Amino acid sequence: TLAPDSGEIVRHGGMSVARLEQDIPSDVHGTIFDVVAAGVGPAGALLAQYHHASHQLAHTHTDAALRDVDRLHRALDAADAWHIHTRVELVLEHLALDAEFPFREASGGRKRQTLLARALVRQPDVLLLDEPTNHLDIDAVEWMENYLIDRAMTLVFVTHDRAFLRRVATRIVELDRGVLADWGGDYDLYRERKDAALSAEAKEWAEFDRKLAKEEVWIRTGIQARRTRNEGRVRALEALRTERSARRERVGTASVQLQSAERSGRLVVEAEHVSFARTTDAVTRDIIRDCSTIITRGDRVGIVGPNGSGKTTLIRLLLGELAPDSGTIKLGTNLEIAYFDQLREQVDDSTTVFDSIADGAEFVTVGGMRQHVHGYLQNFLFPIDRARTPIRALSGGERNRLLLARLFTRQFNLLVLDEPTNDLDLETLDLLEDRLLEYQGTLIVVSHDRAFLDNVVTSTLVFEGKARVNEYVGGYTDWLRQRAAPILPTAPKAAVTKATSTTKKRKLSYKETQELTALPEQIDAVERERATVLASLSDPSLMRDGAAVLAANRALAEFEIRLARLIERWEALETIASG
Repeated sequence: TLAPDSGEIVRHGGMSVARLEQDIPSDVHGTIFDVVAAGVGPAGALLAQYHHASHQLAHTHTDAALRDVDRLHRALDAADAWHIHTRVELVLEHLALDAEFPFREASGGRKRQTLLARALVRQPDVLLLDEPTNHLDIDAVEWMENYLIDRAMTLVFVTHDRAFLRRVATRIVELDRGVLADWGGDYDLYRERKDAALSAEAKEWAEFDRKLAKEEVWIRTGIQARRTRNEGRVRALEALRTERSARRERVGTASVQLQSAERSGRLVVEAEHVSFARTTDAVTRDIIRDCSTIITRGDRVGIVGPNGSGKTTLIRLLLGELAPDSGTIKLGTNLEIAYFDQLREQVDDSTTVFDSIADGAEFVTVGGMRQHVHGYLQNFLFPIDRARTPIRALSGGERNRLLLARLFTRQFNLLVLDEPTNDLDLETLDLLEDRLLEYQGTLIVVSHDRAFLDNVVTSTLVFEGKARVNEYVGGYTDWLRQRAAPILPTAPKAAVTKATSTTKKRKLSYKETQELTALPEQIDAVERERATVLASLSDPSLMRDGAAVLAANRALAEFEIRLARLIERWEALETIASG
């Protein structure tokens, strides 16, 4: 959609491309089903007609509606489009989208989810995604990861979700200071190589600066030296000066400092058997049922759950902003609360970035130090020219950084963050995590960022269905390990004893024993083949051949499926062999 100022872009002909943009287009109409179905091409209009006719039939039961459904049903048969219909329904279900809801009336987050669904159902040769995990809950992100991994397509995506990067990316390309660098390999390899490159760059620049400083001293020595100076050396110094002025420093990283108020009391929040329900259109829905927890000074508590489950409601209950229908909530003493709101409604869009920090004042006090607002904003990557920008013109990431900047001018001992990681770049995320780990107060955080939760929180409150909120020690990965398996009906104790006494352990057959012996070698062989294909994707000559790239990605997808099946079989046989 944009033409380069210089250089050439070669596109392989005959490839289908789908794209999720960061901005929401203004020309999208119809229901959410209409928008998503449009992603599959000409068959989408037929699918939308059938969907609406079926919906009409369910409500009217008229002969005309029945004839419409029958006609469209036969049209879908003729077009062999039922598998496409299934694909649309699957994506809508897993992204928790209401098919009948008008797209125009949806929230910004729901619109983004709808546009993501439209891109996914198309299953193009090349899929371009810009921040696909924003506004998705953890279940939806994990489903999308598996969906993308199982598809034989070329995927190019921009994301700050480190867990998503680790699972999905097989190659990292980074735009840094105007230079596009291909680091090859996965996210962890990228971090290793990037850290090494930055270390080498720092040493190189230090040596350069030492040499420049030495030459500057020479040029400023006494009159005798200036008269007899070597003109070639002078020209070399001028070249060094030019190179230094042209050198672009590493892109800035936000500098975040948290201000702690006086210590709160030992008890911060105590909730006992709290329940809360909400009534909409005469229908009452339980949001939280019989929740009990104790938060003490210094705790770092994560809150996890699907979109719409009640995470923000739980925060408001814990802070005393809502009264529970039953149960009690007790707040501790000497609490100074700072709340980072998910809805981002704490700033006036008509004001400028500068004026929003200290209500138009020139200075702000942070950490006991008086700073000019311009200097403080530069810590959050707002240069002087950007500081006078109206807030309504900011990008999502800039708006998020501004809200953090406003938040951290305050003193607090209870910090509540509702989805703080949306739109933050990786380096700012790392820095925010470091500062939160140094923070001595109490933290409550709602997040769908799995890596952020693992790195920051010490316990997790999880919405696990039927309005139940359960507490686990540790972060997201710890919850996965601790959560209960589905409870199966149990037989009476006597029956269990009898069954146990008469059931023999199954042993591997001779054929299964041979299969188990051979499986590790088979798994190694597939992994070696996969590694060879991965290595080929870092070859620039191959990357210029669109057909070869598609073939390599299809091969990778097949290797993943083969590996999963082999490992599953190995685990099953190993379980039997171990009794």
